[in-house]
Amino acid sequence: MSAAWAWRVAIGALALLVLAFLLAPMAAIIPLSVAPTEVMRFPPEGFSLRWYEEIFTSGRWLLAARNSLVVAVATTVVATTLGTLAALGLTLGRFRGKAVLIALFSLPIVTPSIVTAASVFLAFSLAGLSGTLAGLVLAHTVVAVPFVLIAVLAALKGFDMTLLRAAAASGAPPHVAFRRVVVPLIAPGILTGAVFAFATSFDEFIITLFIAGPAQYTLPRQIYASVREFLSPAICAASVMLFLCSTVLLALTSWARRRQ
Repeated sequence: MSAAWAWRVAIGALALLVLAFLLAPMAAIIPLSVAPTEVMRFPPEGFSLRWYEEIFTSGRWLLAARNSLVVAVATTVVATTLGTLAALGLTLGRFRGKAVLIALFSLPIVTPSIVTAASVFLAFSLAGLSGTLAGLVLAHTVVAVPFVLIAVLAALKGFDMTLLRAAAASGAPPHVAFRRVVVPLIAPGILTGAVFAFATSFDEFIITLFIAGPAQYTLPRQIYASVREFLSPAICAASVMLFLCSTVLLALTSWARRRQ
């Protein structure tokens, strides 16, 4: 056994242990989501899909799911548009301080969520956007744009700028060159950023807690409210659905990266 092979085996085993540690809570949540009784007891005594049925039939859970999808889709559209245009401007522009601008764009990623939520709440309260659907979408966009920006910047690093000059020499207007030359080549990066924006908005809780009104309950906020009211296995069922959604989005991201 060579030292290099043994080192790879050790690194792989360590990665599996870390993965098992991160996924260990799901080993308890998934069985509890199919428990037949209202009392959460592990291991469950039986099997039932009544709690998943409650998720799809209860008015408050359906409203929360609809709000989450509407806000996440709207946030994805706005954040992907703004992040892609910002990345294109930073790549094509010739000016000093690009690194500073990229760092400023990335601040929402490294800033604690509670700080961002409090700041956005104060600003949106003055603008009359607090407690509105538009305000919630804009607040989620604040934290989603940096993910799109980073993904598109990474895609633009491998883009040959001479193609834009060739398109201009062929008589293509800037918007046509962008749509028919740039977008197809950086589409995997745009898709990756869009997936991250959707996942960020769909799972966001702290900013939603500050900004959303009673009519904008999302799934994470509904889970929090249900925990405070009554511990029910329906919470576990909703958590499993969120986990599956995140897994699907992760698979889409991996596919987009392979395409890139």
